[in-house]
Amino acid sequence: MLTGGAAGIGRESALVYAQEGASVAVLDRNFEDAEKTARDAGNNSMAIQVDVSNGSAIESAVSTILGRFGRIDAVHNNAGIVGPSRPLHETTEEEWDDLQRVNLKSVYWTTKYAFASLVESKGAILNTASMVGLVGQPDHAAYVATKGGMISLTKAMAADYGKFGIRVNAICPAIVWTPMLEQWANSQHDPEATRQALGEMSLLGYCPHGDVIADAAAFLISDQARFITGAILPVSGGAEIGYKR
Repeated sequence: MLTGGAAGIGRESALVYAQEGASVAVLDRNFEDAEKTARDAGNNSMAIQVDVSNGSAIESAVSTILGRFGRIDAVHNNAGIVGPSRPLHETTEEEWDDLQRVNLKSVYWTTKYAFASLVESKGAILNTASMVGLVGQPDHAAYVATKGGMISLTKAMAADYGKFGIRVNAICPAIVWTPMLEQWANSQHDPEATRQALGEMSLLGYCPHGDVIADAAAFLISDQARFITGAILPVSGGAEIGYKR
């Protein structure tokens, strides 16, 4: 079960999961793109149109997944929004609440309704956090708060659910080329200079695509990571070591 699977990191993750033999339930509010992801993934994958901030919608989606597959082995909480890009005092209450509902409360809903099935399968939960949740970021306070919250929540969930055999980890991308980042870069005054600056943030000298996150995600939900829980894994090219403003 993968939220935010229609594009970007979510789509790349769905493709890798299917390559590893999983049947993926791709949840996204953009059904057309989610359906394309599920179709491209193959392996009996399916798409469900869902607003992850809506608890009853998540409950219904979990019921549909169990009706189709009979079990849930992993939940990857990947859905998220990034705006607005401004400091806290300039953030509206509506913007704050939207970010909290989509980025953080959605983890509550998926856990609440998938928990019983994860207990049965001794499954895994993976949360897509962000390096900004560890190191901070200027002019992005509400988003940073949700990702910092997700990191702390991951540790709390790992502590609570280990006795059930459920592993809970988080993955922290830094800068990754997604449709959203492409759109932002192209909207800047000097798109080429922006692209160069993004690449220079990494110690490895380039800005990757979502496949690098997907490969790490597939490891964390696999049996190869069977003794890893409560981990917060940077997949950042070392950007945080020489973090630039």
